[in-house]
Amino acid sequence: MLQSFYNANVIEAGLDEVGRGCLAGPVVAAAVILPATYTHPILTDSKQLSRAQRERVRADVLRDALAWAVAEVSNQEIDRINILKASFLAMHLAVDQLSLRPEHLLVDGNRFTPYPMLPHTCIVKGDTKFLSIAAASVLAKCYRDDLMEQLGMEFPQYRWAQNAGYPTSHHRKAIEEIGPCRWHRMSFQLL
Repeated sequence: MLQSFYNANVIEAGLDEVGRGCLAGPVVAAAVILPATYTHPILTDSKQLSRAQRERVRADVLRDALAWAVAEVSNQEIDRINILKASFLAMHLAVDQLSLRPEHLLVDGNRFTPYPMLPHTCIVKGDTKFLSIAAASVLAKCYRDDLMEQLGMEFPQYRWAQNAGYPTSHHRKAIEEIGPCRWHRMSFQLL
């Protein structure tokens, strides 16, 4: 059972990102503030849920969250500053957009660039431990999957609707045969 909060009586925002290991598209992060007593029957790390389950959970989180935001950092910016900094930037941008100011950030992972004037706690595999981080993982994944599906309509040869830009054998083969497009991360090892 995932925990509802890390610190009692503090407005916490869970943060997570998706798309760090992709060869194409933006990195996407979400920030979610849930009620302190929030529970959900299936909410967990987005990678452990089917697409249908993620869509159901997304609808529930969008309805139930006190505040939420999704932000992206482009593949060009990833190439310019590197994927780790871009991931932290996406998380900061998501926090910037929250309609309710958090008092503490719960960050999935083992490191984070501190957000100005807000304490944070990094939690390895936090999306399997805290509901707010799991909710952020679901919102970020659903948003990015939808985006990559849309981009895939323009570039069907890469099959982004199936692989979301991750380095599958088919994706790499398509890059080898026709080359990269404007959505590819040129600083990554594409082949």
